[in-house]
Amino acid sequence: MARYKDAVCRLCRRQGMKLFLKGTKCFTDKCPFERRGYAPGQHGKSTVKLSNYGIQLREKQKVKRLYGVLERQFRRYFHIAERAKGITGAKLLELLERRLDNVIFRLGFATNRAGARQIIRYGHILVNKRKVNIPSYSVKVGDIVSIKPKETSIKFIKQNMELMKEYPVPSWLELNKESLEGKVLRLPEREDVGFPIQEQLIVELYSK
Repeated sequence: MARYKDAVCRLCRRQGMKLFLKGTKCFTDKCPFERRGYAPGQHGKSTVKLSNYGIQLREKQKVKRLYGVLERQFRRYFHIAERAKGITGAKLLELLERRLDNVIFRLGFATNRAGARQIIRYGHILVNKRKVNIPSYSVKVGDIVSIKPKETSIKFIKQNMELMKEYPVPSWLELNKESLEGKVLRLPEREDVGFPIQEQLIVELYSK
């Protein structure tokens, strides 16, 4: 576990910014990135000038790690966004935001997206009253995301919600804290991401 946590911190340092992969700890002074915001190793503080390709690749890697998707999944999302109406980069982020693991995190049911994936795989989550154990499930407008009516599930989710209570739920989602339900009010827009992403760099990378 310690080795995993160190690896997660190194991801942030390599990107030169916080990716918020360690839950609530990322919002406190205990965040390792706050203590040492540079890459590991003796050359960690040195600056390396990246090529255009390197900048584009780094942006793609950042978004992949932020949402916790593999290269094959990410490429599939891009091709779907490319064929859809609208701006490709914005559609790509919309598809990533609509993932069920991201929705669980955004609602505060989990302290990070990795934790949200575990909650989903363990069968704690219902969508429209039906169990869904696929983290990549894409929610639609009007979907109701709720917690399995089991004491252990409810207790665990409430603990996470207490840890995440200071962080607002995005406007495209609605949270009912009493019933532990979330509703998709509309599709997420570019402004709802709330994270510094230059999606045009990713579009340029895949368009070569």
